[in-house]
Amino acid sequence: MTDRLEELETFLSIIDGGGFAQAARRLGRSGPSVTRAMQALEARMGARLLERTTRRVSPTEAGQRLAAEAREVLAHYRAALTGREDRPEGVLRVTAPVIFGGRHVAPLLAGFLDRHPGIRAELTLSDRNLDMIEEAQDVALRIGPIAQASLEIRRVGEVRRVLVASPAYLARYGTPLTPAELGRHALIFTASRPMAREWRFRHKGRDVVHRFTPRLAVTHIEAALAVAAAGQGIATALSYQVLNDIAAGRFARLLPEYEPPAMPVQLVRPAGPHPPRRVALFLEEAEAELKALPLIR
Repeated sequence: MTDRLEELETFLSIIDGGGFAQAARRLGRSGPSVTRAMQALEARMGARLLERTTRRVSPTEAGQRLAAEAREVLAHYRAALTGREDRPEGVLRVTAPVIFGGRHVAPLLAGFLDRHPGIRAELTLSDRNLDMIEEAQDVALRIGPIAQASLEIRRVGEVRRVLVASPAYLARYGTPLTPAELGRHALIFTASRPMAREWRFRHKGRDVVHRFTPRLAVTHIEAALAVAAAGQGIATALSYQVLNDIAAGRFARLLPEYEPPAMPVQLVRPAGPHPPRRVALFLEEAEAELKALPLIR
């Protein structure tokens, strides 16, 4: 029985990941073992279940029917196992952007571990979007659009890129009213990797790009905001990073009518069969807590 369930799980992992190699990485198995499992399943079904092209593997009509039934079978099986678990256990691996992760995901994770003492966790803070399969991550917090079709996505909020300066700076140098007026101001540019020195805006449905030579270029947003708070220039930040400072009067928000569209804040996990209980519990609790977070509502 277990071998048959593993064959179904392998089949679904190939479909959801788009190929045999992706399924092998996701399942922690060798490529040949995945191939053998599929050959055995197709022989047992007496039908070809997968169409193979040079770029992707997709289910045949028979494969689509089996996939729907397999998901239901595996869901019932895991639900039965979950019902027998009094206490979820294992290691939960979560990744998030450095600042958002440190400010909001780490406290959330601490509360989760307190409620579930059988679970251990690893939190990876990185502003690079890690490959969740390659890096063996269970859950990621992502800011911005997601192009990967192999991820299950839960939207929990949104943020904007905003322009800020201290009241002292604006009193001394004036307040810009359009992006064109930024040319006479001291601008603080933040980038963790080489990229074009430009800020993008949107006004009345049209994109506006301001290219410039910064007064200061830094690799981390907290350093940029510290310099801006000291009255040394104008900086950009994600709204959650500065809304409390704006509310307290430490920063003024500039050119709000030129701000680009909001970016989604999302919890994601690799798509596929029903996740382990620790992952499902964390997603459920994290989604509820993050949706209640005023900074991303």
